Amino acid sequence: MSKLIALTLLTKPGCHLCEEAKTVVDSAINKFKSEHSSENPIELTEVNILEDQALLDEYGEEIPVLQINGATHAYWKIDSERLIAALNELV
Repeated sequence: MSKLIALTLLTKPGCHLCEEAKTVVDSAINKFKSEHSSENPIELTEVNILEDQALLDEYGEEIPVLQINGATHAYWKIDSERLIAALNELV
């Protein structure tokens, strides 16, 4: 049985880097799934940091932030190949 990979993308409205990051993350997930079929489930949650003061205080200047299983993977610019490599390490 495979373990769920939880991705969290911290964003805020009007953030053009956040929109780019969402596109990159979606593309990387699709590529990863095509290589690993459905045996490795991935859950992507997008969180608006403006709705959580603690997240805003911690990440306000770094968004978008991508976390993998709760650990920060990247911020500002998300690199697709680096993300896929990190996901591959989890399987």
